[in-house]
Amino acid sequence: MSHKTSFRTTQPQISNDCGVKTAINKSNFPILNGMAVYRLTLNPGCFREPHWHANADELSYCLKGKTLVTIFASGNQHSQFTIEEGEMFFAPSGSLHSIENIGDEPAEFLITFSHEMPEDFGISGFAGCLDPTVLANTWGLPVADINGVTRSPIDIQIGRSSVPPAVTEQATYPNALKFAIESRPPLVSAPVGSAIVARRDTWPALKHQAMYSLRVQGIGMREPHWHPETAELGFVHTGRARMTIQSPGGSAETYELEPGDVYFIPRAYPHHIENLTDSEMRFLIFFDTPDVQDIGFTGAIPAFSTGITGPALGLTAEQVARIPKLPSDSLLVAKANPVAK
Repeated sequence: MSHKTSFRTTQPQISNDCGVKTAINKSNFPILNGMAVYRLTLNPGCFREPHWHANADELSYCLKGKTLVTIFASGNQHSQFTIEEGEMFFAPSGSLHSIENIGDEPAEFLITFSHEMPEDFGISGFAGCLDPTVLANTWGLPVADINGVTRSPIDIQIGRSSVPPAVTEQATYPNALKFAIESRPPLVSAPVGSAIVARRDTWPALKHQAMYSLRVQGIGMREPHWHPETAELGFVHTGRARMTIQSPGGSAETYELEPGDVYFIPRAYPHHIENLTDSEMRFLIFFDTPDVQDIGFTGAIPAFSTGITGPALGLTAEQVARIPKLPSDSLLVAKANPVAK
């Protein structure tokens, strides 16, 4: 079963003059488990309608543009804030939320979910299921006042606003459901690259997900590693890379990755990421738990005796002695050799 797919080859579910929504879920990427990802583009003056997900939290990263996000959650909690390139927002499962493009250029989001087949409900479709008298009585209005209400159970999903957006000063304030990840201090920062993290320890709102904004320079590599209790879903933002993933039973697959590609790695499957160019590559990496842990070769191999690691790796004792003895993983390492062809 393939660990790789791409937005470049996935047909959009919606494409009109208001925007495009492309979904990668278990139906078109069968290896997915507990995660899915959408790519959403909204043209200026357009919106993703107020909607909710019955079975999944939503974690969204703004790839470009300027937007206004509104969330109405349990306990009559109102949140409204602007989201721009390099910022994220979190919408708990069941919370009603919308995205409006308030800029002059298309806005684009990478949206991940804590379920492999997220269930969507929009206010347009639910209202379309109800007799107009039910809606009129809900709001204490004569039914004639809501003539023209939607009469279809199918959500519009993406539409065009009838009036200019109203952005209050409060919408620019910090909010618990908003996270400006690219302005945060990195977990790792070195000449070979950096990793900025959105985890429960940096963003307490998160319940089931986490995210790394990973940059690896041409001289760098993400060391061979695995996540003991965490699956990984990655998106290639820029650059070109190579990844090897091992599956149980000794089988392994090696993929080349380009912008728009998506990969999925089940929990604790070992893998690595290698930059194939001389310039920076950038990955947006999502996880299915809010507390991400790594085990990598730089810290793990020296933890065991030479008498074990030598025979296991096919190395002599003298060769094993040359491996640096580090107390913890490096996460990112410099390439001491040219990229293998």
